Amino acid sequence: MDFGLSPRAEEYLGRLQDFMDAHVYPAEPVYAEQRRELVAAGREHEPPAVVEELKREARKRGLWNLFLPASTDPAHGLTNTDYATLAEVTGRSPLLAPEAINCSAPDTGNMEVLHLFGTPEQKERWLEPLLAGEIRSAFAMTEPDVASSDATNISTRIERDGDHYVINGRKWWITGSADPRCKVMIVMGKTDPDGHPYLQQSMVLVPMDTPGVEVVRSLPVFGYRDQEGHCEIRFTDVRVPVENLVGEEGGGFAIAQARLGPGRIHHCMRALGIAERALELMCRRALDRVAFGRPLAAQGVVRQQIAESRMAIEQARLLTLKTAWLIDEHGVKAARSEVAAIKVVAPRVALEVVDRAIQVHGGAGVSDDTPLAAMWAGLRTLRLADGPDEVHVRSVARAELGKFTQG
Repeated sequence: MDFGLSPRAEEYLGRLQDFMDAHVYPAEPVYAEQRRELVAAGREHEPPAVVEELKREARKRGLWNLFLPASTDPAHGLTNTDYATLAEVTGRSPLLAPEAINCSAPDTGNMEVLHLFGTPEQKERWLEPLLAGEIRSAFAMTEPDVASSDATNISTRIERDGDHYVINGRKWWITGSADPRCKVMIVMGKTDPDGHPYLQQSMVLVPMDTPGVEVVRSLPVFGYRDQEGHCEIRFTDVRVPVENLVGEEGGGFAIAQARLGPGRIHHCMRALGIAERALELMCRRALDRVAFGRPLAAQGVVRQQIAESRMAIEQARLLTLKTAWLIDEHGVKAARSEVAAIKVVAPRVALEVVDRAIQVHGGAGVSDDTPLAAMWAGLRTLRLADGPDEVHVRSVARAELGKFTQG
């Protein structure tokens, strides 16, 4: 296995690190202040102006849509292994860097779906403005009334009625759907409830302004209200043309699996970027803070917390890079067990590192004076998003046991 960056990725990495130092990190307090002003004005889901400024600068530097893999974009795309390192760098500033380079979820996954399964008309209407960063999108899969970790439970109905599909149901935790720039959702529901469990679901494109689409509320995450929103949405007799079907009827489950493979590499590496920044904050605090006559860094227990964090990050990164390499070399199916494993390991490691950093910071760690509390809240959700830990642990166990029960 070779995790070394290609010459093209090395060049992008240098440009990205310079962009982070010169523009993204200095923009963080600007973003926070602009966001406070927007919230006070009752416009909490509007993006602060500094976001568009960063996007313009990123495009000028050629740092745009870097997530597109070489298999999708042979002329400019990177391998999953290449992009993994870049994703980690953007994770150090999760509210700004991914969107600044048009590589933020759920848009990346939706763009991949449209690249792979979209019709020419769907690509022209939705993919092109997404690639240009002119609009944003959402992915509506999770539901409040069923255990959505088992996708076969999804109860939202998508019924054919002549030249239209009619959608009825409820979704929640639909990230991005409160943002006024969000213009379209990919909605997963059942077109054939009596079919094979993995052929019942389909995906359709639903513009946000379609009659019958009701954004019920934007849900907080541990009390934090994110700019883009995580919404509960009700669909009542929502009608869209049959041309809005993504792929084919019954193909929703397979499309979801194709969407989640590379996307989990992105999520995990960004999580490790957060962990790296938390470790950096922990080390600086340990060196600067004095207790009982000595810097915290001189205390054995703090040194252990720092060392445990470094070792855990390195292990999680290697497993994630191995998974990216497997996808590059053999496809998502060959890396299925590893994809499940990193989805458990990376958020867990990042959360542990942030928790240690909070402990070293004391009271400051649980306040908004440092980014640590917000980091913890965001990372904790990753142990549920795209399936809870328990589902992925089950998958790893099944694959491991299968080695001894086949044949």
